[in-house]
Amino acid sequence: MAHDTAHKRDTGDRLNRELAGLDALELGGHPGRDRLSRVWNAVWPMFTAVLIALAAWQIVVWTGWKEPWVLPGPGDTLPVFWDQVTSGRFWEAVGLTMQRAAIGFAASVLVGVVVGTLVSRFRVLRRAFGSLITGLQTMPSIAWFPLAILLFKLSESAILFVVVLGAAPSIANGLIAGVDYTPPILLRAGKVMGLRGLNLYRHLIMPASLPSFVAGLKQGWAFAWRSLMAGELLVIIGDTTSLGVLLSQARELNNTADMISYMIVILIIGIFIDQVFGAVDNAIRSRWGLDAGD
Repeated sequence: MAHDTAHKRDTGDRLNRELAGLDALELGGHPGRDRLSRVWNAVWPMFTAVLIALAAWQIVVWTGWKEPWVLPGPGDTLPVFWDQVTSGRFWEAVGLTMQRAAIGFAASVLVGVVVGTLVSRFRVLRRAFGSLITGLQTMPSIAWFPLAILLFKLSESAILFVVVLGAAPSIANGLIAGVDYTPPILLRAGKVMGLRGLNLYRHLIMPASLPSFVAGLKQGWAFAWRSLMAGELLVIIGDTTSLGVLLSQARELNNTADMISYMIVILIIGIFIDQVFGAVDNAIRSRWGLDAGD
């Protein structure tokens, strides 16, 4: 009996060691290596895309389609780009542009949320304004600038006016779509739990519409950014310096290398903000169990 007990103890110890080894394999013993792997998997597709774009750009230059002063290659433009991003005037311009973008987008979110909530809540407002909101969303922002300049002259208000008109409809439609696609079973469950009126919206419908709302915010930012760039090219206020002003000055001086440098900066800012929205969207999908994995 003592022999059987010792044998069982040895078997149990060996089994525990094997299970511990399996746990170690499952958990992974190289967190630093895993972190580097995740970073690399996220970076290499973008890095490859940049290389392909630069190669295509250089090939077009080599074809002789345009003179070098009209279309300089990456080798001529990238040093100019570096000179620009290390200058104080450049960062002054970026600061003013991003300030306008933040104010305009915040105002767009406020207007879009209010309009989207009211239209999704009251059917009569949906019938009255639903198509109008979609029509405003499809209208090119640049078409608003003649009216904006007449109303507000060459001022910050003219730019803000067009940015809000360009972005708010997308944000409102994102919220409306999220409310429309809230699963009916959730609505029934909420009513069974005693949620009615504003409490139903606050505690159930609004959280359920969050993924669509974030998608609307992302699209709204894209419209706001495009509207802002058009505004800075058309509405030049006094001696202010913005990315749009620098871009316009480079065009007037036929300085293509500077012009492309500013366009690259505008593109980089847009990509960075898109990555921020992508991270928020992934976090929401993960929390809601919508992330199917790679």
